[in-house]
Amino acid sequence: MEKKYTSLKEFYPYYLTEHQNPTSRILHFIGTGLVVVVLATSLLLAKYAWLAAIPVIGYGFAWVGHFFFEKNKPATFTYPFYSLASDFILFFDLLRGKEKFS
Repeated sequence: MEKKYTSLKEFYPYYLTEHQNPTSRILHFIGTGLVVVVLATSLLLAKYAWLAAIPVIGYGFAWVGHFFFEKNKPATFTYPFYSLASDFILFFDLLRGKEKFS
């Protein structure tokens, strides 16, 4: 039976165990970074239709990381909100050097 997480604080350490492969982390970083760029650009240029690309970009990179490198099921399927929040936490932790790509 899989553990049920009831808080982001409790979930994030599990999230990190599912994101140990360096290539997967790089793909997650690229995908989340592109999501931020597309979001900001679409809002600044009032190109709101571009917002539809955000899930494809973000999940596309992340799922390639999971299916081909981590060889596990994305946590998004079970914990969509915790997983999304954790994607951004990992992105900024990698950016600040708190977490490493390898």
